Amino acid sequence: MSAVVPFLPRNVFDDAATRLIGEAFDAACKELHDTGQPELVHEVMAKRIIAAAAEGERNVTRLRDIALAGLLDAKNRL
Repeated sequence: MSAVVPFLPRNVFDDAATRLIGEAFDAACKELHDTGQPELVHEVMAKRIIAAAAEGERNVTRLRDIALAGLLDAKNRL
């Protein structure tokens, strides 16, 4: 089960949407080469994905990209 589950509101998404949200979150973490990211980074990514999914987005790649918006640029500047 994906690490995004604690951030998901209960009874909002069906199983298929929950699965897509988890896939997008896992893909975003992988894209960051997630090695010890602060919990806040995970929370921001999860909230971005959940908000987009609540608006109807179901494409895993787009959800991943929404989660990462601005994060990769900031990481590359460090």
